[in-house]
Amino acid sequence: MAINRVPVLKRCRSLGLDPTYLGIDKHSRRKSERMGKKMSEYGLQLREKQKAKFIYGVLEKPFRNYYEKASRMTKGTVGDNLMVMLESRLDNVVFRLGFARTRMEARQIVDHKHITVNGKTINIPSYLISAGDVIAVKEKAQSSPLFKNVIETTAGRVVPEWLDGGKETFEGTVKQLPTREMIDVPVNEVLIVELYSK
Repeated sequence: MAINRVPVLKRCRSLGLDPTYLGIDKHSRRKSERMGKKMSEYGLQLREKQKAKFIYGVLEKPFRNYYEKASRMTKGTVGDNLMVMLESRLDNVVFRLGFARTRMEARQIVDHKHITVNGKTINIPSYLISAGDVIAVKEKAQSSPLFKNVIETTAGRVVPEWLDGGKETFEGTVKQLPTREMIDVPVNEVLIVELYSK
């Protein structure tokens, strides 16, 4: 499996991204070297795509598959559908519910079979959830020091309106799939669509 070994804060700085979107509280004191340089239209489009891939932890091939799937959908715009699909990934939902401190940790928690969807163990981070799904932390894992630490760290994090549940119960329900307006990720999906439709 391909692994991006570029330091997270360095990558955030190059993309002009706040690390809090990844669940990281640290900030880099360095300034971006790109300040003052004017970026081409292609450069802007590419940066938005890289930003979305980096936030959700998706590599190029699966990201392109999401785009192609979004472009085949009959309802909604391609950009909105793409963002909704990325937001509906199981690892992202685990992060949003506060069961993980960072998106990377959420991916690992899913990988290690600590999460169930509707009572069934799912260890595929890219699994797309549906409205009405119940996401829970396995009972055996709830008492582990890891999850106790996670719950303390994420206590102040607000659960999005399209999800219902709490860190105290280790369970959350998907009330509905999110709309683009409910997704607070700073990505201009229109530029991504322009890039892929060339």
